[in-house]
Formats: sequence, C-alpha cells, structure tokens
Amino acid sequence: MTESAPTTIDYTTWSSQIQRLDDALAGLIPAAQRVGVAAPLGQEWYDLLRYKLLPQVHLPPVLVVAVVGGTNIGKSAIFNHLAGENASAVSPLAAGTKHPVCLVPQGCEDVAVLSALFDGFVLTPWRSSEDATADTAEHHLYWRVGEKVPQRLLVMDTPDIDSDVRVNWHRATQIRQAADVLVAVLTQQKYNDAAVKTFFRQAVAADQPIVVVFNQVELEGDRDYWSQWLETFAQETGARPDLVYVVPYDRAGVAELRLPFYEIGPGGRWLPDRPSALRKDLASLHFDEIKVRTFRGAITQVLAGLAGEEGYLEQVRGASGRFAEAAEALGEARLARVQWPSLPPRILVDEIRDWWDAQRPDWSRRVHGFYRKLGDGLIWPVRTAWRAVAPPSDDSLRTFQDIERDTVVSAVNQLLIELDRLARVGNDILRARIEPLMAGGVRERLLASVRRAHAGLEPVDDDYRAFLREELALWAENNPRALRTLRSVDYVGAIARPAVTVSLVVSGWVFAGGVVHEAAVQAAGHTASHLATEVAITGGVAGGGEALVSGANRGLRHAVAQLFGRLQSRYAEQRAGWLADWIEREMLGDLLDELTRGAAVGRGDAMAAVTAAVRALRAAER
Repeated sequence: MTESAPTTIDYTTWSSQIQRLDDALAGLIPAAQRVGVAAPLGQEWYDLLRYKLLPQVHLPPVLVVAVVGGTNIGKSAIFNHLAGENASAVSPLAAGTKHPVCLVPQGCEDVAVLSALFDGFVLTPWRSSEDATADTAEHHLYWRVGEKVPQRLLVMDTPDIDSDVRVNWHRATQIRQAADVLVAVLTQQKYNDAAVKTFFRQAVAADQPIVVVFNQVELEGDRDYWSQWLETFAQETGARPDLVYVVPYDRAGVAELRLPFYEIGPGGRWLPDRPSALRKDLASLHFDEIKVRTFRGAITQVLAGLAGEEGYLEQVRGASGRFAEAAEALGEARLARVQWPSLPPRILVDEIRDWWDAQRPDWSRRVHGFYRKLGDGLIWPVRTAWRAVAPPSDDSLRTFQDIERDTVVSAVNQLLIELDRLARVGNDILRARIEPLMAGGVRERLLASVRRAHAGLEPVDDDYRAFLREELALWAENNPRALRTLRSVDYVGAIARPAVTVSLVVSGWVFAGGVVHEAAVQAAGHTASHLATEVAITGGVAGGGEALVSGANRGLRHAVAQLFGRLQSRYAEQRAGWLADWIEREMLGDLLDELTRGAAVGRGDAMAAVTAAVRALRAAER
C-alpha cells in the first residue's frame, strides 16, 4: 500500500447542512419531550450525528483507529503494538479495560479538538497503564502523546463490547460511533459471539472500514479454519474487511512488543509469509478517501428512513397527533358555553345616570341632584305604607345574582359530567389528565369553591364600568343629534323639575311600585308626558330600562336599544370570561394550552425546520 499525501478534505459539502440539522433538532427535541417523545440519545442515527459528524466536520482530517473486541482476547496487546509502547494494561486475567485510552501523534494534543472528537467523555491525562482499569461511573478517556504514533492517526484501546457491565458496552459503542477505522480483534471463541456480531453489524451499516485481526492462533493448526472464521464473520455481520491478519499466541511477544502480524488476504486464504507492520500499514491508508467514506456512511445512517431521523419524526408526529385528538375531543365537549342571564336594567340605568350626571353643567347637576333627593324623601312615607300591607317582591339585583349563581354552578356541574364522559371514551393523553378530577370528593369541593368565588363578585366591577363609559362616550359621539335633544330636555327639565316631580310623586303609579310613562300622561298631558320621559332618562328617576326608551322618537329608541344590547353582551362576555378563568385555574390548569401546544408540535416551525434540513442534507449527500 502506498501512503497518501496529507491533504485537506473539503467538508463544506456537508458541514452547513449537518450543522443546520443539529440546530433544527435542538429546537424540536424539547418540544417533542413535552408530548412524551424522549430525546433520541442512544439511537444510532442521532449518536452518529452527535459523536461523529458534528465533532469532525469542522476539524482537521485525522483518522481515529479504534481497537475493539470481546473480553480477554488481547485487545490491549494489539493496541500496544499499534502504539509502539505499553500504554494499556495487559493481563492473562480478564481484568478488562473499562475506559478508552487514546494515543495521539505529536502536534495533535489540542484538548479542544480532542474534546470535540470525543464528546461525552471526560478527557483525563494518561498517567499509567492501570488508569483505564479503574471502576468509576464517569466516562473517562485517558490520553497522551504517543512518540511512535503516525501523523494524523489517533489510536484507541476500548472497553469490551461483550461485557456484562453495560456501561463498558456503552463506552465502546460511543467510541465506535466516533471512529473512522475499526481494528476487530477476534479469536476462535469470539468471532461468532452474538454481542460481537451486533456491534459490527452497526459498524457495517455506517460503512466503517474494518481491519480484522485473528489473535492467539496456531499458525499451523488453525490454518484451515481462518477462511471459515472469516466467512462466518462476514456473513453474520455483512462486513467486507479491508485488511485481515493473523497473530500467533505468544505471551513473551506480547510483553516485549514483538508480536508478528501476518496478512492473509481479504478471503483469509493467503499463507503466512513474512510478518507485516500493522502500524505502518494503517499509516499508509488513504486517509482522505476513508474519511469521506465514513462520513458518507454516517450520513446514510442518519437518513436511513424509519431507522434514522424519519423514525424519530414519525414518533413525534404520532404523539402530537394524539394531543390533537385530545384537544379536538375537549373542544367538541362545548365546555363552559353558558346562556348568561341579562343584567337587570336598573343597574345599567344607575350607571348611565351617573355618567350623564357628569356631563351636566354644575347648575343643572345641582338642581337634578336636589330634586332626586327630594323625590326620594317625598315617596318614602308612601313606600313604607305600601310595604306594611303588601311585602315587596324580591330585589331585582338579588334575584339576578341568585340566577347567575345557579347558572355558574350548573355550568361547572355539566362540565364535570362531560369530563367524566371524556375520561371514559377519550385517548390516553386526555384520560391521564382528567381522571384526577373524577376522584372522590373532588366534585363537591369544586362546586362549593365556585359558589364562594361567585359570592365575592361585584355586580359591576371597575373594568366593566370603564367599558360602559367608553361605550356611552362613543354613543354620544355617534348620536350628536340625540345628545343635543337630551341636553335641551335636561335643561328644561331642570327648570320645570318641581312641577314634574310633584306630578309624578302624587300619582297613583308610584304607589304601584315605580314611575312609568303613563304616570306622566295622567299628570300633564302629551307635552308633560314627553318631558317627563326625557327627564326620566336624564334625571335618573326611572326604575327600568324600558322607561328609558318608551317615549323617545324612533331613531333615538333604536340607538338606545343598540347601546343596551352591546352593554348586555359585554357583561355576559366578561362574566363568562371570569368563569372560564376559574375553570382553567381551579379545574383544568393549563390543560387546554398543553393540548394545543402538543397538537402544534407535529406541524410547527421546529418540525418544518428539521424536515427542510433533512432535504438539504440529502441533496448534499448525493
């Protein structure tokens, strides 16, 4: 083999797309975790992206050669021969390398570069050949400069790939994913082991070059079996080794670093002639071609359909779809959609009166205020007398509050019934989140809680009062003619107020419980009637919304009716919003938002970004 000249590989074909895919996944993975899809750590495609493609795409082109194999087959001995020194502990007992050891050539001791190459390991300076046998939970990688390591070659000893200790297997797998070339150390006992075959099948899928070393053989006695071992290994793993060697059993040769390596050809049928120098053979590999090959192989694994990123994306789409189903089921339940009772007109009239009073000149406000108090004083004895013989009906505000409370409690109770149904027929996403609300005693506590919450509500709060006044100001602006009419009448009413007030108070209609249009008719005829009605609007002596518009002209009645409709709609909207907030806070928490966000994951920007990055990488890979 001839050594290729050290050239710089142009990785720009892949680098931007690989980085783009990683950035897109960084946005998708947290969102996917929220819908129950775990991060793809440990999946072959993602680990190749993380441990090989990302670290190496921006680094100088070096080859990582990892010595791999099963327990007690002499991996460390082979590694030491490649390194040209006793860098890893060798024992006839299965002491086992528990942490990888890496020897780098002079000029490659940049810790930042090594940290990027071996992400996931704690880089630790090598002190002795016993370091790698320490039993620690942390993933260490012991390294130092190797005086005899060829340039651009990083040589590694690795933990057993068939160890009973799973952490050893995990470390060896991570090194395989970072490596460019694997030196597969096999023996008669370990060439067809299940764990070994699984390990190398994954290497073959990523198109990693494999150098096979049959260790501890008998040159004469095993000669007829080498090709059979190799054929079985190739059939079981799919491997097509680039180089194949046999090494005789020689304990003294191991200690003195003089084991002979005999190349026996790709079919394992060459006769051992003279020993080869494995370190020199590896140094003569075509670095750039191998690097490109391993990159293509890793990218192929990343893009390997359901075995690659697409499998992960399908998981995310499926989980997001279940959230969408749950959100749809919850939405179809018509939660907290209530026919709200209308606010008593008296309350609106009182608020409108206060607003109108603020629009008056001072003199008019004083006159109307005086006579309003006077009117209340004049009718007090009559009202008291009437109540003595006929108890008054329930207060309209109290009646309204009772109706509203019953509406609220009924809505919450109906919601609980619907949620109970959904918990029984909905999907797992919905069931797991609703069932706690169905536990014993929860329904009673919730109904009692909503009653207390409603009892603490003001009939008209500051927010609604602010809205009402904005609406009145807008109404006045949009109805200038009606406003002028009302002001004119208001001023006349202030002058004529004594006569009107007395007429209304002495009429029998006050005795019946309120001031209506017909009282003014009996008191002063048509002209007085019109005046009395308008005074009722502006002066505030009316008891209900009907009196506000009963005697007005058609245009004014229409404008006022529209105003009242908007005020009632806003009130119902505000109260329904309060109930929805209470339901979310006390019952559902952020369930609706959680389901909506989960449903959006499968079709959101993060998923679109990953899909676009995959397309770009496929195009670059071609």
